[in-house]
Amino acid sequence: MKMKMKLKQLEGLLGSLEQFSTPKIELEQYPTGAHIASRMLYTAENSFEDVNSKVVADFGCGCGTLGLAAGLLGAESVIGLDIDTESLEIASANMDELELDMDFIQCDIRNLKRRGQIVDTVVMNPPFGTRRKGADMDFLSAAMKVASQAVYSLHKTTTREHVKRAALRDYNARSAEVICELRYDVPQLYKFHKKKEVDIAVDLWRFVPQRRQERSL
Repeated sequence: MKMKMKLKQLEGLLGSLEQFSTPKIELEQYPTGAHIASRMLYTAENSFEDVNSKVVADFGCGCGTLGLAAGLLGAESVIGLDIDTESLEIASANMDELELDMDFIQCDIRNLKRRGQIVDTVVMNPPFGTRRKGADMDFLSAAMKVASQAVYSLHKTTTREHVKRAALRDYNARSAEVICELRYDVPQLYKFHKKKEVDIAVDLWRFVPQRRQERSL
């Protein structure tokens, strides 16, 4: 029987991954740090069994950290989706470095044509919507249409009530639960950043979609 990967081991492997060299502010590209990514996926697997032997999609995958974490935790298959080809190239290099298999699709999440619950679990660190209002909710809406089991997502704590209301009322969530509050370290990547690093309070959410039969009732 395969030994379960320990949290520290997972964080260590994710900490070695290449990140954005020239991040694009219009896409709100910030690296998902190994600390948050490891805890997000470790919780998804060890508390809810939503990763191992599951089909997992990483929405707005960037450099692939969340998706690759799913692969390290034994996902059956992992799909990374991102609009930015440069990010997908980095993610592919990271995949090779970890000797994992992951499929990549270059697309705009808002224009995702696939409908129906085609994956088990979606993991994502969406744009917070500071450059384009509502970007975070566009991601959540799309994720809830394709996941059959769960959606894990990071959202600013200040948006908690809005996120919960929208998930339950507009996006067919059966449940919407904040698993924990985390500190998201945003490094000084862009010229307008005045400080070397800022930490933002973010919620790690677990959304459970309604089953198909529930939707049709």
